[in-house]
Parts: sequence; C-alpha cells; structure tokens
Amino acid sequence: MRRRLLLLRHAKSSWDDAARPDHDRPLSKRGRAAADRMGEHLRRSGERVDVVLCSSARRTRETLERLVLPTQDVHVEDGLYGAGPDELLDRIRDVPAAAEVVLVIGHDPGMHELAVDLAGPDLGEPASRLREKLPTGALAVYEVDGPWRDLAAGLARLVSFVVPRELG
Repeated sequence: MRRRLLLLRHAKSSWDDAARPDHDRPLSKRGRAAADRMGEHLRRSGERVDVVLCSSARRTRETLERLVLPTQDVHVEDGLYGAGPDELLDRIRDVPAAAEVVLVIGHDPGMHELAVDLAGPDLGEPASRLREKLPTGALAVYEVDGPWRDLAAGLARLVSFVVPRELG
C-alpha cells in the first residue's frame, strides 16, 4: 500500500502582542489568507486525509481550521509543540496502519529538519528548494512505501513542495 505524508508548517502568526505567550499566538491576516489558499489547494488536489496530527499551539490549530478538510481523525497534541524531527517521526510511526494519508501540522525547526531528513539524497528541484527553507504555510508531500512504523530518513519520496505565495 502506498501512503502519503503531508508536512505542513503552520501559517504566518501574529506578533502584535509581545506579552502573549508563544503557544497562544494567533495567525496574522497574511497567515489566515495563506491557510485558506492551502486548504483550497488541498481540496482541489483531491487529497483525502485520514489522520491529522496537529500541535496544540493556537496558530497550528487555526491553520487546521482554515484548511476546511473533511477529516474525522484529528489529534491535537501538546507533544508536537516544539517537537524535534525524531519526536515527530516517532509520532508518525504510531499512526494506525490503516491510515493512507497523514497530515502533520507543526513548527520549525523540527518540521523543516524532518522534511529534509525524509527527502534524503533527492537532488530534484523541489527537494533543493525545501532544503533552503520551509516557509510558514508551506506543504511538503511525500509518498511512503510500507507501514508507518518503518518510516525513516531517506525512505520517503518528495512528490511536491508548495508555498502559499505560489498559489496566488
């Protein structure tokens, strides 16, 4: 069974209130528009998400809400806030085997490091762009052969890398 893993960095957050704790920062106006565009992109592509793993931070939850995906199996987890690449990978490996498409919404630097690790030695244009930066709101899509529990660095194929500003 071929699986798909979608890694989405939360959309741009607001820094309007410097006293607000990082975990509680909302999306900015630009971030809301970017999340809306990414949601439209996902719906147009026909991507059917089986499981969502989302950080508990306000900006990740707001990003998820604005995607407007018909997913029933959503896990909002404190452990994904500030998670490094190994922690993120461990969590993905725990996804039920029946899930074919998994969406992870999280934060840098962990999301960027995981995205690069999964791409492995890929020399294609999307992977080169991804190695440079995982901007806010960006989506990396991978194809994965085998069960989630076996996912490891270099064992996924990056099939697309989309940045919200490219979606017009």
